[in-house]
Amino acid sequence: MIQDIGSHTYTVAFEPSEPTNDDILLIFKGNSVLVFEEDGRIWFPTVGGFDLMGEPVFLFRIDDADIYMQDVDAELEFEGWKFVPPEYFRDALPAWKAFAAITAVQLHRWYDNNCFCSRCGGRMLLSREERALVCDTCGRTIYPSIAPCVIVAVTNGDKLLMTKYNPKNHKYTRYALIAGYNEIGETLEDTVRREVMEEVGLKVKNIRYFGNQPWAFTDTLLVGFFCELDGNDQITIDQDELSFAQWFTRDEIPKMTSMISLTNTMIEHFRTEGRSRQ
Repeated sequence: MIQDIGSHTYTVAFEPSEPTNDDILLIFKGNSVLVFEEDGRIWFPTVGGFDLMGEPVFLFRIDDADIYMQDVDAELEFEGWKFVPPEYFRDALPAWKAFAAITAVQLHRWYDNNCFCSRCGGRMLLSREERALVCDTCGRTIYPSIAPCVIVAVTNGDKLLMTKYNPKNHKYTRYALIAGYNEIGETLEDTVRREVMEEVGLKVKNIRYFGNQPWAFTDTLLVGFFCELDGNDQITIDQDELSFAQWFTRDEIPKMTSMISLTNTMIEHFRTEGRSRQ
């Protein structure tokens, strides 16, 4: 999955120090990130690589490299480099740089969306003590928001329920599983039952945890569950949410070509192993 970065170590602790010229700098223009690409691999600038106005903002550390971010004006150009959207990093290599970039996008989006205090309208300033924003008027402190979301693999014996989203409301067009956000007052298991009933009109039982994944593309923590059909297998689609839902046997399930997502990992797990984790 996208957070699996091999021998590299992601350190989330907020331990900023004075940036050095060799530290990695993720340069943002709006929601796009500056990269150099060659032979299918990407590079990021260093703090000392360009003469920019302003102070870099510390994000996190990977291995011994401190990673910072900085915004630039829309008209500024970098010869030989290009700005790419967040979706670019779904397939970018090496994997640890793709993970660093999309995690930075999530933090950048949070900073950008919280410039002013929702309580008093004051200016939100970067905390020097922790990864937080503090209102310069009333002192309100806020932290990055993470929304829990379930991914649900519904099984019926040797079959798996596969879906596709309604393209009117979703950009993702490949096969998917049932998914939905956890609501206030719900356990994750309650969310599983509700989302399956809402999207395909089915009851489920024997809900079992599979795994989880930070998914920075949508500011979510994805939590995967396998569960079994309980009763009637007649599917009733919520057409606002889905365009397709059908039972697939293991032999009918197409092999997943990308394993960066929890969804694809769960589909491939069922296709090849035919059982959920205990």
